[in-house]
Amino acid sequence: MSTLKYIPLLALAFFFQACTEDFQEINTNPNSPIEVQPSLLLRQVIYDYGEEMSYEGFVAGNLLGQYFTAIDFNLFDRHSLTEPQFGGNPWPVLYTNLRDNELILDQVKTNEALAVYEGPALIMKAYLGMTLTDIFGDAPYTEALRGTEGLVTPAYDLQADIYQTTGGILDNLSNGIAAIENYQGSIPLEGDILFDGSLDGWVRFANSLRIKALIRISDQVNVSAELQSIFDNGNYLSDNAQNAVFDFTDGQPNNFRMANLRAGDFNLFIMSETIEEILVDLDDPRMAVWFRPISNDPGQTTFNGLLNGPDASQTSISVADFSLTGTIFRERTGDLDANFLTAWETHFLLAEAAERGLINADAKALYNLGVQQAFEYWQTDLPADYLNSGAAAYGENGADKIEQIITQKWLANIINGYEGWIEYRRTGFPNLKTISASLNNDLIPVRMPYPTDEAALNAANFSAAAAATDGNSINARVWWDVE
Repeated sequence: MSTLKYIPLLALAFFFQACTEDFQEINTNPNSPIEVQPSLLLRQVIYDYGEEMSYEGFVAGNLLGQYFTAIDFNLFDRHSLTEPQFGGNPWPVLYTNLRDNELILDQVKTNEALAVYEGPALIMKAYLGMTLTDIFGDAPYTEALRGTEGLVTPAYDLQADIYQTTGGILDNLSNGIAAIENYQGSIPLEGDILFDGSLDGWVRFANSLRIKALIRISDQVNVSAELQSIFDNGNYLSDNAQNAVFDFTDGQPNNFRMANLRAGDFNLFIMSETIEEILVDLDDPRMAVWFRPISNDPGQTTFNGLLNGPDASQTSISVADFSLTGTIFRERTGDLDANFLTAWETHFLLAEAAERGLINADAKALYNLGVQQAFEYWQTDLPADYLNSGAAAYGENGADKIEQIITQKWLANIINGYEGWIEYRRTGFPNLKTISASLNNDLIPVRMPYPTDEAALNAANFSAAAAATDGNSINARVWWDVE
């Protein structure tokens, strides 16, 4: 607020003539800057996305991916996706962070001294755009985030264009890497809670994202040459020490959000029958990390899951009969990460590429390394025979190798946003179950619906996008999802 407001009127007349040349300086409050520093914006984008989508992953993504079952307030678990309750509305999370990330890029354009932020911001734009389109399909992108130009009703871009066009996902990743490699300045990257200012870390992250994006669209586009080039170069996330993650803490303000909910709300989420059967078949000790024995008794060794989507009004469910989610999600969240992308996920992606003949590499070695790193990530000792016999042994006993790769990636990605559900849609693995009391004709949804706000705020463009998805149907496949 201007200090001039409190000067008597007669004095103001004299004072105004003398001070008009310094008016801008006088009327700028140094404690309320017009622009937010890019270091603060970068930190905010990384933290807000990681915190919000980890929560979304727990209360919504893990229901769609059938890791957890919700036993009440569970319309979302029954696949009425237009009625989010505890979560299930990632649209504003994604666009808020895309907007704040765009502010960084806008500042870079007008201030060469901020060039160090260009590469990471382009990489984050690609990451956020990929999450957005993989969840919803076509979405506002090219015309989005241009409200200051008066464009407040953006058109929806086709998913194929969001991935492949100039300024799209793959282009931004390549340009982000180039911006970092061409950076000659001495100003450090601040606000970076993923890699502590390491530009090399951002390049590895971008290359792992390129692998992920190329695999995701590989049923529509020939990606072999580009994947082989990235693999041969070797500059991707290859060790857990390089992971794109940040740590939650055991206490506020930076602990995992579920730790702050009422116990009754937390206990609405229990083990899904789907993940129970998979973990039992694998004889996988991570079951005790992600879930608690029935009756929440550490002395017990019995775990029990429930089929997703029960009708709570028709079914009496006792929490004591089922396994609650593990202490890592509530009592010891300091052991939990907000997970953007990891070395083990990268190796599972490369194993799939090798197994499908997209790259020339040893699929089994990549798979085994991914499993080892995933166990290390979840702080669990890998059983000596886990990879040598039984259901996890690569290609043994007639096992479908692609199913093994995707299932291991699905397991380790628990609470990582909507990732497990997205990969199920792309590959059909693992085999998810028909849920108990479906509100979607016993079909597993293959996209999230556009939020109802879009119908009111962006009516014409929303109507066109809805028409292209059979009335905004959750059963309309996205572009890369080829049957």
